[in-house]
Amino acid sequence: MKYKLSSVTYILLLLFVMVLSSCASKKDIVYFQDASDYETIRSGNTHTNKFKIDDVISIHVSTLDPQASLPFNLFKGAEEGGIRPEQVDYIIDKNGEIDFPVIGAIKVVGLSPEETKVLLKEKLSEYLVDPIINIRLKNFTVTVLGQVNRPGTYPVLGEQITVMEALGLANDLTIKGKRDNVLVIRDFNGTKVYNRIDLTKKEALNSPVYYLTQNDIVYVEPNKSAITSSALDNRASIWVSIGSVLITSTVLIITRN
Repeated sequence: MKYKLSSVTYILLLLFVMVLSSCASKKDIVYFQDASDYETIRSGNTHTNKFKIDDVISIHVSTLDPQASLPFNLFKGAEEGGIRPEQVDYIIDKNGEIDFPVIGAIKVVGLSPEETKVLLKEKLSEYLVDPIINIRLKNFTVTVLGQVNRPGTYPVLGEQITVMEALGLANDLTIKGKRDNVLVIRDFNGTKVYNRIDLTKKEALNSPVYYLTQNDIVYVEPNKSAITSSALDNRASIWVSIGSVLITSTVLIITRN
């Protein structure tokens, strides 16, 4: 009888240890753990987004004389009833160029929006006086996958977004997300670059991937707790069945004695 009881106790203790091992500790889930209270952290990150092949951008040129700048803007259809038709966007081709009205092919891949403005103003200077150029990236999205509450692809309305903001769009990491080894996959003209960032350290602010670029993928790996829980879930029914049989057998033996 003692042997049967010790076997049941062993099984229950084993299950208890497995449950405890699946619990996440504070050091696994807290962001920026080494940042002190009232500490001022100056980021040395000077990130600026650059245009990539297949980017969709809108460019609008205006001057004091609307008729003078009209040939440098592309519109879909004709103006009707005083309503200006929809402006046509530009797609950066495989050569890194856009086909701009009057001027022709302009290479913009690798340039920032501000650098592109300077280039266009230089090329338009022989046609227009003090042109105002507005440029906007139209296909700025980031994808967040893995151990987050709402994985998906999210549009970015502004010109910049950080890893933390992207995770905020995905409703933050789950309790089982690995915060010290977040993977950022970046594509630049067909070349994939893999970078990892530790969000439990304040140095993450200076990571080259803290600021995301268009079409970046952020992947959050499962931590040990998630892996252990997954293994426990797969074996839970077996352990429960074995435990039930042993407990039932023990109760019957005790009752008979």
